[in-house]
Amino acid sequence: MLKSADGVIRMGLGYDLEVKDKPVYDAVSRLFDIFATLVSLVVGLPIVLIAAVAIKIEDGGPVLYSQARLGKGGKVFTIYKMRSMRVDAEVNGAQWTDTDDDRITKVGRFIRKTRIDEIPQLYNILVGNMKIIGPRPERPKLAEEFCVDLPEFANRLAVRPGLTGLAQVNGGYDLTPAEKLAWDVEYIQNRGLWLDLKILLKTIGVVFSGNGAR
Repeated sequence: MLKSADGVIRMGLGYDLEVKDKPVYDAVSRLFDIFATLVSLVVGLPIVLIAAVAIKIEDGGPVLYSQARLGKGGKVFTIYKMRSMRVDAEVNGAQWTDTDDDRITKVGRFIRKTRIDEIPQLYNILVGNMKIIGPRPERPKLAEEFCVDLPEFANRLAVRPGLTGLAQVNGGYDLTPAEKLAWDVEYIQNRGLWLDLKILLKTIGVVFSGNGAR
């Protein structure tokens, strides 16, 4: 895996998925993302503040943490989340989160199940790194590992990543990389306002049920 001066990850694989240009959809989707994000920030701020206090009380560690993620075309950007794991959770490097992962704190388990930990990513949507709906952005190291056995995994980089997506509402963390890829490719090939609305409504149900969370 190589990183060029423009901050783009070159995995030596590329993607060969045919993606149709949808300028009207892209423009309307961007306007919706900005409006919905601003409204969500107003509604979500009190929730974030309460969660921040709970995180600080539990172990005294930092409230937020950042990670490098892959955006459209493999461009690396920084994602922000509320910390849900122990401070030393990745002392041995990036790891896939397991079911009942003992690195997750008590507060962390709740904010992950309810997706509160994802609220800071509204910033990433505002600045244009992400959309509300799209394939979840993967970490460069994990994406590289997945691409060894599943080269097509790089096809997920054909569009901007999202806060939630078709894979997240159909299994989330419970999906294998191959299953996640299948859902994301289906989204990329059929993306549109109606599909985005259905995913958004289903996401609300997932948040309340906690399905697919770890």
